[in-house]
Amino acid sequence: MMGIASIWDWQTISNERAYGSGLSRYLSKQLLFLLLVAFLLLYCSRDPEWTMAWRYVASLSLIMAVNLLAMNRSLLSERSKLQEGTKKWDVGLSLLVAVIGPFLVVVVASLDHRYHWGETVPALAGYVFLLLFLLASFFATWAMHANQFFSATARIQADREQKVVDNGPYQLVRHPGYLVGTLGILATALALQSYVALIPVFLVVIGYAVRTALEDRVLRNELESYQIYSLRVKYRLVMFVW
Repeated sequence: MMGIASIWDWQTISNERAYGSGLSRYLSKQLLFLLLVAFLLLYCSRDPEWTMAWRYVASLSLIMAVNLLAMNRSLLSERSKLQEGTKKWDVGLSLLVAVIGPFLVVVVASLDHRYHWGETVPALAGYVFLLLFLLASFFATWAMHANQFFSATARIQADREQKVVDNGPYQLVRHPGYLVGTLGILATALALQSYVALIPVFLVVIGYAVRTALEDRVLRNELESYQIYSLRVKYRLVMFVW
């Protein structure tokens, strides 16, 4: 019995260390992303008094803090790095929608603010879209809280005994995270008061649509009970549309 207890204690300590390491990596990535966004907004716009930019950074900080509280520790570890079994096609797509696309939107919006390439989104509308950005992000937080398998990339998580999640927002559409990601990037461009920034937004939206289709096919083919779930929840991304 002492031997079993010792093994159990060792496994617990090992898991705690793994989760701690994953949490550190996750926090480091989130902080780096936030600092880069703030730097690009300031450097590209050359306007330290750009109110909407700082309000956007503050909103992003709030969302990151809420996500940290909402996600369980195993999910933080899962999302902290590229995991084994990630589908090769999703490496590029995940970078496009989660890193490259958002940075492009921030850079284009900032340069538009500096050089006035196009008509500026009115301030009141900017606040409305900032609110939409927050609401979409909190919807994503709900999805993360409901789905302990909310991975950063597409893979079947056999190591975490993945199963179909059909509660919370997953009762509405099969990929709520991608839905709010699409809304969030659209709201980002307009909250930063730039119509021109909708050009890179369009690329990100295409990336989300392709990613949704490919991941849904993987889940249908490789995750037990997902086909039954897809018959009950008919829409992948947008209710009554697709």
